[in-house]
Amino acid sequence: MMNLMHWRLLVAVADNGSITAAAERVGMTQSAASQAMAAMEATLGAQLFARESRRTLPTALGLQVIEQARVMLNALQTIRRTVDESKPMLRGTIRLASFPMVLAAFLPPLLRRFNQLYPGIEVTALEVSDDEVNTLLDADLIDLGVVLNPGPERKATVLGRDNWVAVLPMDHVFSRRPAEASVALEALLEQPFVLATGGCTVNARSLAAEAGLALQDVRVEVREWSSAFSLVREGVGVTLVPEMTLPAQRQGLRVMPLTCPVHREFALVASRTRAPSAAATALLKMLAD
Repeated sequence: MMNLMHWRLLVAVADNGSITAAAERVGMTQSAASQAMAAMEATLGAQLFARESRRTLPTALGLQVIEQARVMLNALQTIRRTVDESKPMLRGTIRLASFPMVLAAFLPPLLRRFNQLYPGIEVTALEVSDDEVNTLLDADLIDLGVVLNPGPERKATVLGRDNWVAVLPMDHVFSRRPAEASVALEALLEQPFVLATGGCTVNARSLAAEAGLALQDVRVEVREWSSAFSLVREGVGVTLVPEMTLPAQRQGLRVMPLTCPVHREFALVASRTRAPSAAATALLKMLAD
């Protein structure tokens, strides 16, 4: 049975031309090295070296075997170097904060995949509002945070994009328009309105302000998107939501695109003041790949 020591001894004999010198190099006695070489040749069923009075030289077959042994030993060194370089990422913790929808619907499969790749890294996920994400990042209380519409000055790993869409009761006057019709943001904001925030500061009110408009008649404000859809079904008003929040069952609802599309982008960013840890870098790399 040959092991790694046999292959190291084989290469050492070829490099030194002597079993005695090779034995010293690999940390064996001369007799043990001679026995190991004899056992290797017996196992392979071939002579690898020719013994002369002062030299031990490889046979033609021995030269080929030695070449492959060098390849194997170099590959082993590469493996060890790869493991050593990766050790900082094999263990650690990541503190990550996100607003509810992304944390509940988007991140779980990504974090499960990360756990498969790096089982020694523990990810602690916090559910907060989008403005609280930035506060935690600025205070260096978290490693990574999910932010909405990051500016070009921030190095961000984009997780996804979607459009804002209008959701109306089926008996609303706008719902009578053809299937391919859209609705203008200004016209939508003039309707009796159900304001849904999803725990984010970016919502219909902030979008209206960015467009130089305002909500004219807010009947109720809710945090959960599902609550907004229920209220729209009951005819309380219309609403404006990100497309990814739409329910699978849309009975009683008419979903319409905006005439001038408005999109949102959510991305993972690190602290502005310090470089991400090895563990956080591993997560960002996985997402980028």
